[in-house]
Amino acid sequence: MELLSSLPLFVARCCQALHVAGFQAYPVGGCVRDLLLSRTPQDWDVCTSALPSQVQALFPHTVPTGLAYGTVTVVLEGGTVEVTTFRQEDRYGDGRRPDAVSFVSSLEADLSRRDFTINAMAMAPDGQLLDPFGGRGDLQRRSVRCVGKPELRFREDRLRMFRAIRFAAQLDFQLEGQLLQALMELGAQPHTLPPERIRPEVEKTLCAPAPHWAGLLFSSGLLSAFLPNRLEVETAILSTLLPTPLARWAGLAALLRQEGADPLPLLQGLIPDRALIVPLTKALALEVPTDARGWRHLLSRHGVTTCQALAAMSPGSQPLQALENVLAQAPCISPKQLALSGQDLMALGLSGIEIGRVQKTLLEHVLDHPEDNTPEKLVRQITSRRK
Repeated sequence: MELLSSLPLFVARCCQALHVAGFQAYPVGGCVRDLLLSRTPQDWDVCTSALPSQVQALFPHTVPTGLAYGTVTVVLEGGTVEVTTFRQEDRYGDGRRPDAVSFVSSLEADLSRRDFTINAMAMAPDGQLLDPFGGRGDLQRRSVRCVGKPELRFREDRLRMFRAIRFAAQLDFQLEGQLLQALMELGAQPHTLPPERIRPEVEKTLCAPAPHWAGLLFSSGLLSAFLPNRLEVETAILSTLLPTPLARWAGLAALLRQEGADPLPLLQGLIPDRALIVPLTKALALEVPTDARGWRHLLSRHGVTTCQALAAMSPGSQPLQALENVLAQAPCISPKQLALSGQDLMALGLSGIEIGRVQKTLLEHVLDHPEDNTPEKLVRQITSRRK
């Protein structure tokens, strides 16, 4: 009953509607795990004996998010529920996806296909825990353990190795011995996982409360497609940085460079969005300023995000603190922030390209002397330069 009281009303109503229609339905997987850990689930999953077409017929608002794999998203007042038919999976020919799935009528058969015991639990209609593989015990032991033999689970889907490390980092759990052994043996083997599947797992590991587990991504060879050798990278220091993708990727890049590895192939291979890869790439080519003036000039030339990446790449807390102090002063770092606008300069008799030239000159002065960013002092600067 303890679990049942934690179930949101829209999830309970989804299960109840399936029960009334004569189907089995159980909240399952990560949401059950999170409830047992007193965490708020990000997603709600229900497994059921109903076929996808039956789920679609039962609820007025659904989205066919994964019909080939038995998944229908049910849209209810209060939230959405991923409803998936009990299934078993055929062989994984590409080490990524099952070649085929078959729908079954057994909850335990469905749970047996899942990756880790802590994700292979379900909630009965009366709120009791259904836990055929000992997931609750592994939660209490703070252990990530595979359902069945780890090497078989990992050969089925190579992404499970990344997921194991990610769970250890997010929950600050240990990896069970046989799982760890299989990961070290299989990690460096070639795979066909696309970067868009690898990147979220790596990024979540880096941004997790226990980022020291990210070191295993390198010592196991899991990222050997981007780095030529297994590396011993001490990633625990990443916990001193903000848990944001920019800061943690930047910190990782610096650690890789310390080990003599070029971080660019990894960053460019995994990060497609320019808003993140561009500042990281720029920061790798920059030197850390030695004073506030240097930070202001760097902010003006390269922007806040690149400077934040550069500070995160720098050893110790001093560069981060120095940049934070400069940003706290809200410095003028672009012509738009000058106390004299383009219209003001026109009123002073300037025109055409002369306005842009004067703005550039004034900005250079204000970067050196931020206290001079007032209309009166800037007018004096213009007047003195005209003489």
